[in-house]
Amino acid sequence: MNIKIIYEDEDILVIDKPSGITVNRADTEKEETIQDWAEHYLKITNPKLQTPSKLQDSNNKKKLEFGALDLEFAIRAGVVHRLDKETSGLLLIAKNPKSFLALQKQFKQRKVEKVYLALVHGEVRPDRGEINVPVGRLPYNRTRFGIVVGGRDSVTSYRVISNFQFPISNERFTLLELYPKTGRTHQIRVHLKYINHPVFSDPLYAGRKTARKDRQILPRLFLHASKISFQHPKTNKIIFLESPLPQELVNFLSTPSEVSI
Repeated sequence: MNIKIIYEDEDILVIDKPSGITVNRADTEKEETIQDWAEHYLKITNPKLQTPSKLQDSNNKKKLEFGALDLEFAIRAGVVHRLDKETSGLLLIAKNPKSFLALQKQFKQRKVEKVYLALVHGEVRPDRGEINVPVGRLPYNRTRFGIVVGGRDSVTSYRVISNFQFPISNERFTLLELYPKTGRTHQIRVHLKYINHPVFSDPLYAGRKTARKDRQILPRLFLHASKISFQHPKTNKIIFLESPLPQELVNFLSTPSEVSI
């Protein structure tokens, strides 16, 4: 797996995740994941490969350094947060249990700031806004999320960057910069669908007919985690990192004609 490293020191690692790679391991995931890559890169012992008797033995716990925090760090291979499989961009990985705990705490306290770029259907108005509606798992389809009563508070702010129009289509598209203030699963995609501006080439939330048409010309989701800022877990210095749009998305944006907004 070819993974680009954006930043690395003795405590943290920030990578530029390509589209098409799953972050977290799962029984249904047959291909190599970011967790697999991180485990190999950081030389982390996978506790699931140890027998229960070995994990329960106190001597082995000390040898393998599996305390409660160490165990969670090892199980997740230091991966602090996640991106959807087809979303590209910046992903933060801790290189030791203390950094893992400190970064998790920052995410829970909403101190980590993330910025995404997305191309969406339609012309978004106004040019700046905030989407504040609860997101939860759909009761009739547990693999998808939506705006549901009793869902978790979810807030996404946005800013219009530019509008585009394909030469052969009357439809306009908007390139947005998005600032999620919470980190719910599929939050950005669900929120943009809610305001009737689904992400281009979204197979789950753009609608079956629209997604099929989109994916004929762009076989990936147009969503990219472009910026992240957080407090370094050891030095407390603010770290700010950026990732440019992947080349396939840059090339795609050169296809339509940009229009004034």
